Amino acid sequence: MPSVEHGTGTSMPTPWTAPDILEKLDRLATCTEKAGEISRLFLTPEHAQALSLVRGWMQEAGLETRLDASATLAGTRPSDRPGMPRLLIGSHIDTVRGAGRYDGCLGVIMAIALAARLRDAELPYALEIRAFGDEEGVRFPVTLTGAHATAGTFDPAWLGAADDDGITLGEAFESFGTDPGNLARCKPADVFAYLEIHIEQGPVLEAANLPVGVVTAINGAARWELTITGRAGHAGTVPMAQRRDALVAASAMVLAARRIAIERPDVVATIGRLVVSPGAANVIPGECILTLDLRAPEDAARSAAAREILAAFQHIAAENRTSLSAQLLHDAPATACDPRLQSRLAASIAAAGLPALHLPSGAGHDAMAIASLCPIGMLFVRCAGGISHHPDESVTVDDVATALDVMLHTLQNLDPTAFLSP
Repeated sequence: MPSVEHGTGTSMPTPWTAPDILEKLDRLATCTEKAGEISRLFLTPEHAQALSLVRGWMQEAGLETRLDASATLAGTRPSDRPGMPRLLIGSHIDTVRGAGRYDGCLGVIMAIALAARLRDAELPYALEIRAFGDEEGVRFPVTLTGAHATAGTFDPAWLGAADDDGITLGEAFESFGTDPGNLARCKPADVFAYLEIHIEQGPVLEAANLPVGVVTAINGAARWELTITGRAGHAGTVPMAQRRDALVAASAMVLAARRIAIERPDVVATIGRLVVSPGAANVIPGECILTLDLRAPEDAARSAAAREILAAFQHIAAENRTSLSAQLLHDAPATACDPRLQSRLAASIAAAGLPALHLPSGAGHDAMAIASLCPIGMLFVRCAGGISHHPDESVTVDDVATALDVMLHTLQNLDPTAFLSP
């Protein structure tokens, strides 16, 4: 697999505008494994094709480019004050299968547009744009690979994770032309903050009729697989009062999870998968397997909701003469956005003549991993209907223009010394 080379590009005649950004996102959408939909997985030929496009655009913006060992593409311009640390701006260019064209990619292309606009401006910090390749975790059962490598939290055991074809992550890196044994983290002293621009992937901004918003925190998330065991039986011969119907218990659990989450502000609960066995029309369900996904911007609130929901599930199982077992599959803490970066973004939104809506993110982002390296901040951009991970994902040119102005104002008024230890 070809690697991305170092280099800088030629001058750009004019700064990028919002239509330019959307046009480049349309071009990036052509990097897909299947015609007619956007599917671009980590360390694939489509990923390499996307890297080539993005590298060219970084060089047009005057950035020096390099591909690191985690297949993260970085574009850098030095500070006008030697020795000053870097501001990282990034997001991801991989997608889910059947994706939209703005999740992750909008943040990368907008960041390059910002670098192009600031090309001749004086900056009191170095600027580095990062295009991560594995935020979605679709090909391998690991996620945030590039962001974890940047932050120094990549677990070498992940190199043994295999895709559906039995190819390990380590083997895929080697085939792609990178050396997984040479992953290099950023030094905390060299980075003072990280910013990420991302579509909201939800309906809050649209409901408020606002183009952008300030992210307060990335929700913590936990996921369980629950098995309800009852007793299968003949649908016509077992009296209702004597049944041990696993699906009846599961149905009550779905409603209980919804009720408890609604009663708790900012907590969301989802039963996203339900498998009924034996799955015959004339057989009482003897077993149900379901998943519970629970998220909140504060871990204490999420933990309290989890305790209440799981206790309710146990009570429902007993009422229906079934048994319940629960296996925790995933548990990621909430990630708070830095108050100083929130304030700076809010001030920039106000400078654009708009109210600054603060809201949490219910989805995961590369910023979650980067938070162990440096303070993080995020700007949300409105997306139509809150639709994401779907071809109908959509943004407007006016909203992109507003987000570009807000971020440009933020970068022009960002003081790195406010983040440095005395």
